[in-house]
Amino acid sequence: MLDNMEAIWLYQFRLIVIGDSTVGKSCLIRRFTEGRFAQVSDPTVGVDFFSRLVEIEPGKRIKLQIWDTAGQERFRSITRAYYRNSVGGLLLFDITNRRSFQNVHEWLEEARSHVQPLQIVFVLVGHKCDLEAQRQVGRQEAEKLAGAYGMRYVETSARDAINVEKAFTELTRDIFELVKRGDITIQEGWEGVKSGFVPNVVHSSEEVMKSDRRCLC
Repeated sequence: MLDNMEAIWLYQFRLIVIGDSTVGKSCLIRRFTEGRFAQVSDPTVGVDFFSRLVEIEPGKRIKLQIWDTAGQERFRSITRAYYRNSVGGLLLFDITNRRSFQNVHEWLEEARSHVQPLQIVFVLVGHKCDLEAQRQVGRQEAEKLAGAYGMRYVETSARDAINVEKAFTELTRDIFELVKRGDITIQEGWEGVKSGFVPNVVHSSEEVMKSDRRCLC
């Protein structure tokens, strides 16, 4: 039997992590889902799958399904098949690799072209911020690009566990707000957002307390 806390979640969001090969996508995901730094030497082949629960407010959990995609060109046709069923994603570049930053536009355009007419929410992530001495992309320049595309910008380090939680949690909160407002809706045949396993009237610990106080006469 599943632990009750593990079994209850409001929504499931499917996220995709994209960017050039060697920017550290797999390392970032493993730090977030496994809580450890795993130096991944072999490139991702196709797509790998991870999951984790995130509590965005007290008693409100979102289950994240995270797809780790290959950055090499020969796997791009496989990666493209996963865009359409994703509601959000992290778009990574390596702050020590200017070419990976220059390719951000190409990745974003490819993603958006494959999800239309559906919506996908991205956060731009400058990874490997622990390597400050080797930086080739300034924070201000990256923030300007993110702003131009209407994205948040976060700098992370899987090695030193800097802002890893922040990147995934802020993306999750942004999607949750759009779902609450009705800007993103659950649709038949689309895997991006699914309703969770939670009693209809129980959405927070506060509401549980209110229901317990009601007269049952």
